[in-house]
Amino acid sequence: MFLYNGQRLNLDQPFTIEDTNYPPNWLRESTPQMREALGIVEITWEPRPDDRFYWVQENMNGTYTTMPKDLTQLKATFTAQVDQIAYSLLLPTDWMIVRKAETNAAVPDATTTYRAAVRADALTNRTAISNATTVEELITVVSSFTWPVVQS
Repeated sequence: MFLYNGQRLNLDQPFTIEDTNYPPNWLRESTPQMREALGIVEITWEPRPDDRFYWVQENMNGTYTTMPKDLTQLKATFTAQVDQIAYSLLLPTDWMIVRKAETNAAVPDATTTYRAAVRADALTNRTAISNATTVEELITVVSSFTWPVVQS
């Protein structure tokens, strides 16, 4: 990102400085010396905080100001996400369970094992969410979710 007198200049967009219009490619094609002569400063951004967990405001110096979102609401959101993932993982084999209930046809052992693993991982993930006491702990929990892999 580039700044001129506190104003953001974006790559590939035209801009005006002191009644002089500059074309969209000027920032890409100019040298650091050319930019410096005009008083244009290049800012390197630090990594952006995760918007899922924080309200993020950009500062004009390449940094961010953050405020954690409400932990209770985040826990509810991620618990619902775990439930949705478990649902979507179980859905493709639900027909086998219905068939078993209706006709007593056997459900393959691999399917039964997989479904149990999905439910166990969902419970583990929900418990970890519930036990998080800070947003930082919740970030660690969410980044370490595990789910079983379908065995072919």
